[in-house]
Amino acid sequence: MADGGTGEAAGRVTIRTVAADAGVSVAAVSKVMRNAYGVSDALRLKVEASIEKLGYRPSVAARGMRGRTFTLGVLLVGIDNPFLPGIYQGIESVTEAAGYKIMVGVGAARTPTEVQLIEQMIDNRMDGLILVATQIAGETLEHFARQIPIVVVGHHEPEAVGYDTINNHDQNGAALVVQAFHARGYTDIAYVSQSEQGDHLADVAPQRELGYRTAMEKAGLADHIRVFRLPQIGLPREDAMRQILTAKDRPRAVFCWSDLDAIPLMSEAYRLGIRVPDELAIVGYDNSPVAALPMMDLASVDQNGPLLGKLAAEALFSRMNGRKVANHLAIEPILVKRGSL
Repeated sequence: MADGGTGEAAGRVTIRTVAADAGVSVAAVSKVMRNAYGVSDALRLKVEASIEKLGYRPSVAARGMRGRTFTLGVLLVGIDNPFLPGIYQGIESVTEAAGYKIMVGVGAARTPTEVQLIEQMIDNRMDGLILVATQIAGETLEHFARQIPIVVVGHHEPEAVGYDTINNHDQNGAALVVQAFHARGYTDIAYVSQSEQGDHLADVAPQRELGYRTAMEKAGLADHIRVFRLPQIGLPREDAMRQILTAKDRPRAVFCWSDLDAIPLMSEAYRLGIRVPDELAIVGYDNSPVAALPMMDLASVDQNGPLLGKLAAEALFSRMNGRKVANHLAIEPILVKRGSL
């Protein structure tokens, strides 16, 4: 028995079945499913109604034969950073509406792991990749970008030509912190950063340090610049934090490169009986959910993770649809002032 006159086997719903039910061409259905440019809302609603009514599920294998698998790879730096879910939600808000599925990999801030995961995603015929806070830079990223469309979040390489970058303006975010400290009358302002191991200027921590140094100089506080570097992520950091807090020349105000270290530093200050902000003012970065808890009340820079994710997904679709010229976007952060300031 024929399937609605389409020649398909009985009981099997195909793209032709959907097209016949919606009264449009197969090409029109394909455009809706690809979220192609220029598809009208009326056409999209008509096709999506037929897809839902018929219970159509596209074959991944068939999509791959046509050149797309409708799957995207997202490579995260880790799963312990409470800032990252916001970015993922922003990505998903775009990809889900376009009918794409996401495969997630965790690089754990290790370059060899990230390279291996990217190669696996390419081998599995992902249609594009979004890399979040990758440790890979330069020619290696350009090499992968020649094989698959790539957008990078939280990584500053504005000269890149093969891939796009989506960032908050980390240097401006750091300047907001220095300005807020200075407005409160603090001059002894220090910056707590990550380990130098593996750091390059594209990473967010060095960018924030550069913004801190520049803002301190502009405020006439160049003589007060101090940078503390914590042990590499994954190694114990409590001793280093305790040394900062118990030093005779402890700074009056501390700007931490991330809430990941600002929150433990604040907790250690409480354990040592150091009153925040009466004796030590602290500001973090990322405005993580924990920072907003009343018991923490940590001032922090908000870089709008959901917007970063949304912009990254939109840029990736634009790349996948043929754009060749690189886009490098930076959105402005805001400082959320709380009790620790």
